[in-house]
Amino acid sequence: MEHKVIDAQDLVIRFTGDSGDGMQLTGTLFADASALYGNEISTFPDYPAEIRAPQGTVAGVSGFQVHIGQGEVKTPGDYCDVLVAMNPAALMANAKWAKPGASIILDLDAFDEKSMQKAGFKTMDPIAELKLEDYNIIWSPITTLTKESLKDSGLDQKAMVRSKNMFTLGMCYFMFSRPLHFTEKYLEKKFAKKPDLIAPNKKVLNDGYNYASNVHAIGNTYRIEPAEQAPGVYRNINGNQATAWGLLAASEKSGRPLFCGSYPITPATAILEELAIHKELGAKTVQCEDEIAGICTSIGAAYAGNLAVTSTSGPGLSLKSEALGLAMITELPLVIIDVQRSGPSTGIPTKTEQTDLNQALYGRNGESPIMVMAARTPSDCFRAAFYAAKYAMEHMMPVILLTEGFLGNGSEPWRIPDLDTYPAIVPPIITSCEGKFKPFERDEKTLVRKWALPGTPGLEHRVGGLEKAPSGAISSDPLVHEKMVALRAEKIARVADCIPELEVLGNQSGDILLVGWGGTYGHLYTATKQLLAEGKNVGFAHFDYINPLPKNTEEVLGKFKTILVCELNSGHFANYLRAKYPHCNIKQLNKVQGQPFIVKEITEAVEAMK
Repeated sequence: MEHKVIDAQDLVIRFTGDSGDGMQLTGTLFADASALYGNEISTFPDYPAEIRAPQGTVAGVSGFQVHIGQGEVKTPGDYCDVLVAMNPAALMANAKWAKPGASIILDLDAFDEKSMQKAGFKTMDPIAELKLEDYNIIWSPITTLTKESLKDSGLDQKAMVRSKNMFTLGMCYFMFSRPLHFTEKYLEKKFAKKPDLIAPNKKVLNDGYNYASNVHAIGNTYRIEPAEQAPGVYRNINGNQATAWGLLAASEKSGRPLFCGSYPITPATAILEELAIHKELGAKTVQCEDEIAGICTSIGAAYAGNLAVTSTSGPGLSLKSEALGLAMITELPLVIIDVQRSGPSTGIPTKTEQTDLNQALYGRNGESPIMVMAARTPSDCFRAAFYAAKYAMEHMMPVILLTEGFLGNGSEPWRIPDLDTYPAIVPPIITSCEGKFKPFERDEKTLVRKWALPGTPGLEHRVGGLEKAPSGAISSDPLVHEKMVALRAEKIARVADCIPELEVLGNQSGDILLVGWGGTYGHLYTATKQLLAEGKNVGFAHFDYINPLPKNTEEVLGKFKTILVCELNSGHFANYLRAKYPHCNIKQLNKVQGQPFIVKEITEAVEAMK
């Protein structure tokens, strides 16, 4: 077969196998190498639907998709150019994601009769059964070759087989013209305390590369040049890590120590873990025994003068709701990060959705307005977390920041920011007062009360969940209650004076305005670009701020005949906008499958609206 080097603008590769096959690590290393090489990237870790599914079953398949490009890369790609399937179950589950004519790398050793039956194949010919005859099928005895590569390494059989992902990674590095030295440095660092493992892992990685360079089945290799990026220092970062770093930055800018009280929960656990390793930056973390304890420790920390944070997912947010009402009525600064997952109840914890918006807006007893924000990309989680902390502290209120499993686990290149370009955070801390302290006396413009830290002489006051008069005294006067309810709601509404106005990509008025929030940004952005290139009269508006909405929201929506709200739920934001702006023609595009949108789904929905 004649070898060709194909110059490409962008390509997608999808690694799949059993949850124990190391596909998440393999995908991460490929993504990191591409990012360090200078490519734009976007990743989508697709964890198995059942965490403890039997080995070799479709339910236990783990996937990791990487989209690399020379230009703009806003999504992890809908379909892949190269599919790596380490066993029959992985092929069965992921063949549908391969582009027509794609290359499919298969571990020949894994396709025995027992594994085929367990994966649900009816015959011993998976290629014919899945109608993959027109694809470039690369059958490679990966397990056997890995054992041969490591036969003199001193590793036992189990350890050798476990290294087959490194062999496969080497093959993919050859196909995509990726350098090896980034991964070799990673191996040196990872196994610094186990130096005997460094050489074997390097060897099997290089042997996979060399095998691919010599096997005739791999006819084409791909070259994707580095992207043109603004000068600066870049690193690859995932959303959960970016969230943690945004909080650390806010702590530094505000001068307030950071406290995080959380219960580990998929897919938010990594935020707590990341903050825990930064004690040198003043971060204090407590791994609590349950979700309620997590938020209650954080409320106590907020009262004591900390930038208080609690992280969770949808089921955890449900458990925190009563305490969240306490934070709201006491008007204490608290950031609640909800890394949304597929629900309801415990749901599908490894899958992504946007199904907590109703809960974030309304999921508390009584009149409990809370500011709600959403991050749009993995790296944007840094900005979103920073500003969530800023608004929480400067406006003395809880702020819910919505991310998603797709954002929290996904990654992209991130230009490390200069914190001098970020605004100051000035909490309204009071150190003294004339006369008797009135803890709920408010700033006339913002309606924000002062932050009186415990132990400050003359600023003693009651806290708790009972209604209080402006003086701080407990009150059951119905008029006082109504007044305080109105004031707390108005305080949230006035935050709109501080947040950016809504921007529109594409046409500023016309037939259709695509609307999204959260992690749908990349897919909607890409779809809009495609539709504009086809001459369609469309615009795109993405909401980072949900309560309150940007001040110009009604103006923007009013310039379009139809508003198409696209979200990974049954229509939470669409219904919210309908309630706010009933005169607007609001339509919906919804997907509740634990998976992100496909760009084609969006473009076809627009086409169907004619």
